[in-house]
Amino acid sequence: MIDERFAEIAGVATGNGYSHAVTTSGRLAFVSGQVAMDVEGNVVGVNDLAAQTRQAMSNLGKVLQALGSDWAGVVKFTWFVTDVSDLQVLRDARDEFLRPALGDRPNPASSLVQVAGLFRPEYLVEVEAVVAL
Repeated sequence: MIDERFAEIAGVATGNGYSHAVTTSGRLAFVSGQVAMDVEGNVVGVNDLAAQTRQAMSNLGKVLQALGSDWAGVVKFTWFVTDVSDLQVLRDARDEFLRPALGDRPNPASSLVQVAGLFRPEYLVEVEAVVAL
């Protein structure tokens, strides 16, 4: 259960699309990184960050359902991207999933890391999550 999201903290710049901290009580689930892989193991959206982000988020959403949770239960994302120059594309695709679930509540805490590559060269993004159950 999420207790509170801290998007604005005195003396710290407001996060752009994330909370600085989220408090929770109860059990946590640590969800492995999800990529743009369909159920048959095929890459979705080669060279298309928006399509890959949507597929990774769709996969993550299925894991959340299996846990008995939803997007409101996510307390932290960790994003791995091969190119941060398209960050707004990622944020827009992410928010297609989060805004309907969170409304005007702040997004989860988040970290983003640019990497030289992911486990297959076709992948542009991977996202993992910590979920309050």
